[in-house]
Amino acid sequence: MPFSDMFAASAISGTGLSAERFRMEVVANNIANANSTKSANGGPFRRQEVVFAEVLGGAGGGMPTFGGVQAVEVVEDQSELPRVYMPGHPEADADGMVTMPNVNLPMEMVNLMTASRAYEANLRAAQTFRTLNEQALLILRG
Repeated sequence: MPFSDMFAASAISGTGLSAERFRMEVVANNIANANSTKSANGGPFRRQEVVFAEVLGGAGGGMPTFGGVQAVEVVEDQSELPRVYMPGHPEADADGMVTMPNVNLPMEMVNLMTASRAYEANLRAAQTFRTLNEQALLILRG
């Protein structure tokens, strides 16, 4: 086994930690803009989602090796934007309707909890890998 393969599990956990941290940042941005009726593109804020992809590396035998996960892009949710009656709002149209962001706070909280749990699982895997390596070194010293 090549020396670089010995730490592959740690590297895979690291990619998971990085991807889930980024996912939590995007979810936090969605929550922060849940009531933003004006965004940089001029319309109301649109909810964003992170797209993940697996990272594959080449191997000597022609079979790909697993390299973890990465966030490849952030896409806007194209679901319908809700309209709310608020005649005094600066963004209200002639009928008093305001187009609001398509952010659903309970769904965002579930996404945040899921990302947090996935982050914790990757952290636990990295800690377990470290413990196993420490035990192996103790055996070799023994």
